[in-house]
Amino acid sequence: MELSEIIEIVIKLVVGLSILNVWLINRDKNSQWRGGNATNMEEEFKAYGLSKNMMIIVGTLKCLFAVLLLLSLYLFKLELYAALGIAVLMAGAILMHLKINDPLKKSLPAAIFLVLSLIVIWI
Repeated sequence: MELSEIIEIVIKLVVGLSILNVWLINRDKNSQWRGGNATNMEEEFKAYGLSKNMMIIVGTLKCLFAVLLLLSLYLFKLELYAALGIAVLMAGAILMHLKINDPLKKSLPAAIFLVLSLIVIWI
């Protein structure tokens, strides 16, 4: 196995499992990365001016693409769709942080996942 393949596997595991952790386990918990002064995901989307329905749509898409990214460890054909979907959603997350004038620090996780998704596409 080449180094690039190992790096790609690690990236997929980190990104996929991290997104699932945020949306399925820590959705209702406070985090230093939440937009505005939000203490949970619903408050964060409200801070962005987005509805609970939009939160459900975004969360569903993020979880779907995270699962596809993990499945792409075995089914290569899913890789492009998964990584591209995550990249688009992370770009949107960064824009939402900018929209409400969050400190750049709060955009850091989304920026890292965006870059890692682009690396998966490029590799």
